[in-house]
Amino acid sequence: MRNARRVLEDVSWTIHPGERWVLAGANGAGKTQLLKLIAGSVWPTPTGREERHYRWKGEMWHTPHEIQDEIGYVGPERQDKYTRYGWNHTVGQVVTTGIHRTDIPLHPAREADRRRVSAILRRLRIEPLARRRFLTLSYGERRLTLLARALASRPKMLLLDELLNGLDEHNHERARRWLEGTARSMMPWVLSTHRMEDVPASATHALVLEQGRIVYRGSMRRAPLARWLTRGAEPRAATRSRSRGHDSPDRALVRLTHAHVHLDGHAALQDVSLTIHAGDCWVVHGHNGSGKTTLLRTLYGDHGVAVGGRIERAGIEPGVPLQVFKERVGLVAAHLQADHPQDLTASAVVQSGRHASIGLNHAPSVADRAAARRALRVFGLTSLAARCLRELSYGQLRRVLFARAWVRDPALLLLDEPFAGVDELTWRDLSQRIEASVAGGTAVVMTTHRRAEWPRCATHELELARGEVRYAGPVRGRSRSRRRRSPGRRSTRRRQFPL
Repeated sequence: MRNARRVLEDVSWTIHPGERWVLAGANGAGKTQLLKLIAGSVWPTPTGREERHYRWKGEMWHTPHEIQDEIGYVGPERQDKYTRYGWNHTVGQVVTTGIHRTDIPLHPAREADRRRVSAILRRLRIEPLARRRFLTLSYGERRLTLLARALASRPKMLLLDELLNGLDEHNHERARRWLEGTARSMMPWVLSTHRMEDVPASATHALVLEQGRIVYRGSMRRAPLARWLTRGAEPRAATRSRSRGHDSPDRALVRLTHAHVHLDGHAALQDVSLTIHAGDCWVVHGHNGSGKTTLLRTLYGDHGVAVGGRIERAGIEPGVPLQVFKERVGLVAAHLQADHPQDLTASAVVQSGRHASIGLNHAPSVADRAAARRALRVFGLTSLAARCLRELSYGQLRRVLFARAWVRDPALLLLDEPFAGVDELTWRDLSQRIEASVAGGTAVVMTTHRRAEWPRCATHELELARGEVRYAGPVRGRSRSRRRRSPGRRSTRRRQFPL
């Protein structure tokens, strides 16, 4: 029970050495809570019948205290913790904390520790990251770093909550190869996922949850995973394609000119030029660490542009606060899930979107509350309005962030891997809402690693590699002819700045 709400019910599950489990189910089914229950960070509600046993070194334990350090856990909450507390240690230091089982470096690394860390980083093929600071890494690079940290602890069991989320094609393949390479190991693992392509060939068993109850538990051969996991679809056919000439009369919402952005001494973006107009739908892609998240946060205003480059935002002149721009921009990004206090309700988080704030700086107005109710209703979140963030699944949190982004009918949407951790039904619903917004004149800039997630209305693409632009222009492989605007489509001019 969480706040008098049942999240898991009548769960019986035994994990034996050498078993490799795939954990599936829709958003909110209870997957993360089940993993936390196994790890010992969540306790079952006393009923007089619940049991949880751990067999370790020939002894049976009825509480997790004695064996918690032997269970490796990799999930978005630990990743968010580094952001929340500003733990910006090097990758080498973060992985070393796994050896000493501490959150932050408390002990000097011995030579044996350094050799062990280097071997793990080589094994995962991320050794070049060793000296990088954790908070300068991309989402996918952070995930692999935390996997390395878990492996450094030499766990007897691994719990992997959406491990493959946010990984580009190469890192996704690296992680899958590692999972498949465990086939001869007696170390069991549990991998939760929403995607069929994330299921490694080495998986031996599957467990499926529906509304907190087990609906399948058994061998992988008979598992009904096709019903629960998103399949890797081919890119959907475009319904609209536009190109924009240099003499276009439409005003730009945001323009980057020869922009360089440095984070912690690292050149995250180099010589980037980009112009975004109302009604544009840009897809930004590239490997982990290519600068995608940095680009979106620069457009939003979280990062500055180095001298010699320039960023222009329509309606923002000298003396006009950047906050005015932010209040007209909808942002969906993983760091927002970490930045918001975990005891905030979903309703309060959506209300904060009205003011582009983290949490609520002032008591919400009547208009704030009404707008939040509308946004929650539109995204099917009314039943979650009073629940705290810590009670929501990762996929449910994503929907809350979408409602927060939409609460002011933004002129520009910045969406950083918006479909990470969502099930197929949610993905289709959110995709349709993005496409409807673009049809209404909203500009969208969206990052993704999966071609199947590109909106049908995508007009432009931007390919980044190591912070540099490899391609920027109309979506390749589509007709560049301008289509006549249909009579039913709203004009984009109503959506333009000034704000």
